[in-house]
Amino acid sequence: MSLQEPTDNNEEVPSRLRKGIYVLPNLFTLAALFGGFYAIVMAINNQFEAAAIAVFTSMVLDSLDGRVARMTNTQSAFGAQMDSLADMVSFGAAPALITYVWVLKDLGRWGWFAAFVYCACAALRLARFNVNTSVVDKRFFQGLPSPAAAAFVMGFVWVITVLEVNKSDMAWVCFAFCLYAGLTMVSNVPFYSFKDFQMRKSVPFAVIVSIALVIAVINIHPPVVLFALFLGYALSGYAVYTWRRTKGLPTSVISTSTDEPDEKGLH
Repeated sequence: MSLQEPTDNNEEVPSRLRKGIYVLPNLFTLAALFGGFYAIVMAINNQFEAAAIAVFTSMVLDSLDGRVARMTNTQSAFGAQMDSLADMVSFGAAPALITYVWVLKDLGRWGWFAAFVYCACAALRLARFNVNTSVVDKRFFQGLPSPAAAAFVMGFVWVITVLEVNKSDMAWVCFAFCLYAGLTMVSNVPFYSFKDFQMRKSVPFAVIVSIALVIAVINIHPPVVLFALFLGYALSGYAVYTWRRTKGLPTSVISTSTDEPDEKGLH
């Protein structure tokens, strides 16, 4: 028996060292990362509509990786870190670089200033999200989430491109949108997270009808409708903030709930 004990111990060590990485949720994360990279490449080639669509695609994929991980019980610390790094590329660096190549470069130093502010604020937003996960009310985001900020900025690029508006006339508007999106990401303004909407729970029939109507409206003209939706969402946080102040409710989302957020998709 004494000769077998070293063998058992030696077998346990490699088994711990061979701990692998879950494939399925990280495939969605890698696909979202590719979407951000592809968007940058398309912008360099002056294909800005394709760049905007790629960022929106990344946003959809990013919203799925966390849900897939929970459904398959494959959550991991590696996946969480990978998700944040992919988000930084797709929703931080990509929109900043695309808007700069698109029209901000015409503003000289002011152009790269706006692009850098957006990119830096996206990094700060993601870092703050990671350290505040357990103390933020899961019903709200602290500041504008980075995918929504990217959708807001890229939706504007998509609309102007599709409608064939002279982009030079939109340079300062793009400048203002980048600053607004960036600074709102690092604000303490509460934005509704939709995390209390459970997909596995029964809902009234009217909810399904409403979802069908939203899909139908989006298909009327995707660039305009999506930009309008995310513009409304980007402004909604300040409406919630004002309403909570007028009602005497706490405006900070920190420590307003002891429940840990159950979704790490939208940062």
